[in-house]
Amino acid sequence: MSKTVVYEVEVMFGDCDPAGIVFFPNFSKWMDASSLNFFMQCGVPPWRELIKTRGIIGTPLLEIHTRFIRPATYGERLQVYTSVQEWRSKVFLHKHVVQRGDTVLCEGSETRAFCIKHPEDPSRIQAIPVPEDIKAKCL
Repeated sequence: MSKTVVYEVEVMFGDCDPAGIVFFPNFSKWMDASSLNFFMQCGVPPWRELIKTRGIIGTPLLEIHTRFIRPATYGERLQVYTSVQEWRSKVFLHKHVVQRGDTVLCEGSETRAFCIKHPEDPSRIQAIPVPEDIKAKCL
């Protein structure tokens, strides 16, 4: 397992549909932001630094699954609990649980890979093995 990091979100009026309910893609946006926050809170430098030092451009999203349980609306403060559910050789599975206090609103999982620019074609990207030093910071 890994550490669990909490990312806080204040729901704004513009995050909601005309019924005042958070528009579903915003949960994905918050989980994406929480993914980067997870690594930074674990002591991993931001991607803009890692591209300079190690060529790592980030952790692009390969697959996402989301289960919506309860709605949220503007004026609420939500917490996104993020951890790594599984480490594989070239990918990892991020788990996100979005809560309002003790109430679970949404659960999501993402499959991501550490990537660099493709050595033969810089317009493409290429997955690399999960860096062991980064993994160690997250455990």
